[in-house]
Amino acid sequence: MARKLYLIFSGFVFLMVAILHLVRLVEHWPIVVGTTTIPYALSYVGLPVSATYCAWAIWLLARDRLPR
Repeated sequence: MARKLYLIFSGFVFLMVAILHLVRLVEHWPIVVGTTTIPYALSYVGLPVSATYCAWAIWLLARDRLPR
């Protein structure tokens, strides 16, 4: 049960991160930390990485449901 809950939670978190990266790229949201502006290239890398981790969590959940 703990593994299933972990996969659901981590998949959801990575999905939210991927959505935020996508919205940032579409809406051109700037991220400024102090005097430093975070470049959009971070979102171009972060979007596929977080989406892949989300898909991996979903795949592991689906794999656990299949009969062996």
